[in-house]
Amino acid sequence: MALISQAGATCCIRSESVQCKAGYNGSFSGVYNMEVSKTKGTGIALPSVPWVSSKATHSLHLEGAGAGRKRGNQVIVAASPPTEDAVIATEPLTKEDLVGYLASGCKPKEKWRIGTEHEKFGFESGTLRPMTYEQIAELLYSISERFDWEKIMEGDYIIGLKQGKQSISLEPGGQFELSGAPLETLHQTCAEVNSHLYQVKAIAEEMGIGFLGIGFQPKWGLKDIPIMPKGRYEIMRNYMPKVGSLGLDMMFRTCTVQVNLDFSSEADMIRKFRAGLALQPIATALFANSPFTEGKPNGYLSMRSQIWTDTDNNRSGMLPFVFDDSFGFEQYVDYALDVPMYFVYRNKKYIDCSGMSFRDFMAGKLPPIPGDYPTFNDWENHLTTIFPEVRLKRYLEMRGADGGPWRRLCALPAFWVGILYDEVSLQSVLDMTADWTLEERQMLRNKVPESGLKTPFRDGLLRHIAEDVVKLAKDGLERRGFKETGFLNEVSEVVRTGVTPAEKLLELYNGKWGQSVDPVFEELLY
Repeated sequence: MALISQAGATCCIRSESVQCKAGYNGSFSGVYNMEVSKTKGTGIALPSVPWVSSKATHSLHLEGAGAGRKRGNQVIVAASPPTEDAVIATEPLTKEDLVGYLASGCKPKEKWRIGTEHEKFGFESGTLRPMTYEQIAELLYSISERFDWEKIMEGDYIIGLKQGKQSISLEPGGQFELSGAPLETLHQTCAEVNSHLYQVKAIAEEMGIGFLGIGFQPKWGLKDIPIMPKGRYEIMRNYMPKVGSLGLDMMFRTCTVQVNLDFSSEADMIRKFRAGLALQPIATALFANSPFTEGKPNGYLSMRSQIWTDTDNNRSGMLPFVFDDSFGFEQYVDYALDVPMYFVYRNKKYIDCSGMSFRDFMAGKLPPIPGDYPTFNDWENHLTTIFPEVRLKRYLEMRGADGGPWRRLCALPAFWVGILYDEVSLQSVLDMTADWTLEERQMLRNKVPESGLKTPFRDGLLRHIAEDVVKLAKDGLERRGFKETGFLNEVSEVVRTGVTPAEKLLELYNGKWGQSVDPVFEELLY
């Protein structure tokens, strides 16, 4: 943990040695940088703690609100969007620096937090059509003025809001996302969600706007979805069709809820990463909530999850190498370095680097900006363009669940906190899944979007495994001692009945809804 002494507007941050795993020592200097870049499925706005390798350890002096961090000949300052460098780097980052950046996320257990993110579809109450950007901008300006949020602009366009450690951002098709603050308990998390929904609804209802909690746009086609005025999304929109058939659907027609959780060491990260990947198909099944496309059943319980199977396989999936004996921070860095880039942000502009190599960037050989070297901000931005089922940054992101109504927004973090933040439950999951093969894990990933809890697994159904896992999550929450088990009621009901949220919607569609999806906008209205 960096030592911070403060006097007036100037604070001095001194490096201190930290040990994150046996045999791995380094020094890092912490600078709180609250501008975290956003692409589809990015993390919460946690403070950035850049890693400084032992050869570059020194004191940093930060002046006022424009403070930045210095490494060799470079100074990095917070800017939006997303983060930008005041001076071009002349001292190249090393792979050791990138590894250390991830390792700097290690925190003692008493500092572990819960960060929840959720996305939702805004629609006109009268027509059910998606909100336009102009309506979204009006909503953002009104929330800012009425509830004292700071506006985030890209040129002349408002693209988000920030208040403390919370932020509101826009996904490519106008999906409205809350990235919550890192909080200690699930009670705080659910209170944060409720406060956000109250503020949004207070203004949206005056505008004739509603918000829908579902994993995939149930009624409208791609041509009907507005495009947000964000430079990075233009680059992604042009690149996606080159690497998969469903990338534009991912960008414009999906919504998720995810939780971001901490680790204490490299060994702890590995255990949580493996448990998270093994159980991610179970989370996908429990929260499956996207059975409709353009007004009809699409043949899946989680169309959102299915879409990721043909979006861009270079940057998504189940990451089998995480289960290798050699896995650690360094191996994830090797993987991330080989994921093709999307962009670099320089001089308030996005530079299209789609398909290019971050390794070339580190050598100063990135074709659009030869001689320029990446900074920690560039590395942080690059990490947010990787979309596996569990993602590593300076925390772990559980990314397998569909968006849903507000109770499920509290249930998703409850599920994962009960498993990953309790040593007994975590070890039980690791023991339970230890002999699952790579092929079995991939089979679950492939089949769960269609068959959910009814997916056959060994001598039974996935539902039977899910029952045991939900029990472990409940036991883990009980041992935490915060009276949080009630947040699991939604998923407990799913495993008790074996009926996923998507199957309930399909039953309504084929029954009292008369094969119309329009009532879903009322059924899952926030």
